[in-house]
Amino acid sequence: MQPKSHTLFHFTKNLDFLKDILVNGFWPRYCLEDSKWYSKFGKDYYIAYPMVCFCDIPLSRVDEHVSFYGNYGVGVTKEWAQLNGLSPVIYLRENSSQQQALKNLFSNNYEAKFYEGSNKDLISLLANIKPTEGVMRFGTVLVTKEFYQENEWRYSVTGSNSVSEVSPWISEKDFIDEETLDSKNLKAKELASLKLSPSDIKYLFVKTDSDIPLLVNFIQTEMDNHPSHDIKILLSRITSLETISRDL
Repeated sequence: MQPKSHTLFHFTKNLDFLKDILVNGFWPRYCLEDSKWYSKFGKDYYIAYPMVCFCDIPLSRVDEHVSFYGNYGVGVTKEWAQLNGLSPVIYLRENSSQQQALKNLFSNNYEAKFYEGSNKDLISLLANIKPTEGVMRFGTVLVTKEFYQENEWRYSVTGSNSVSEVSPWISEKDFIDEETLDSKNLKAKELASLKLSPSDIKYLFVKTDSDIPLLVNFIQTEMDNHPSHDIKILLSRITSLETISRDL
């Protein structure tokens, strides 16, 4: 069995979100990250970064991932991922020398910038580093997860991918304010969405067989601006997790 897939997967909660991805691309949303493990501010310190998350977990291991993140998904080529600035997440073990180095960099740069642009560089790193295990906010619930098992790749609107009108991070206070969060997310969608074409897609996953005709009708009516040859191939990529779960 391959330890990693040659395809990157993104899963979401419902069919409407999947349809939106097909037409408008992947929408970077602000995700609240537990930052206390590298900051000097003590416990319960969170920062939200605008991002889209993917994984290269083999399909044989995807059940647990799907049950947590959603039963609708897109599998894209790694060539597309590399062209669009995606990169694997860097995982660090807490209490390691590398974590301490990160903590020192964050604290010292916070007090006095290392050089012009150092803050931007540091944010780019922080938005793409995770502890091997830790806590994440899922809705209103805090969940402990072993992040290292997720094989995450990430697109974050920071560093070389930055868009000046999109905030590279927001505070927890702004994140829990629905009006502020909606405004920030819509700005990220407008200016930093990742577009894709049918030829970039290797898989389309739906939850049940009954979802397949709905997605077929949507593709045929809403994506008819693409060449018919590409649409026919795209339709052949649709698979229901209900069906393949019996064989995984």
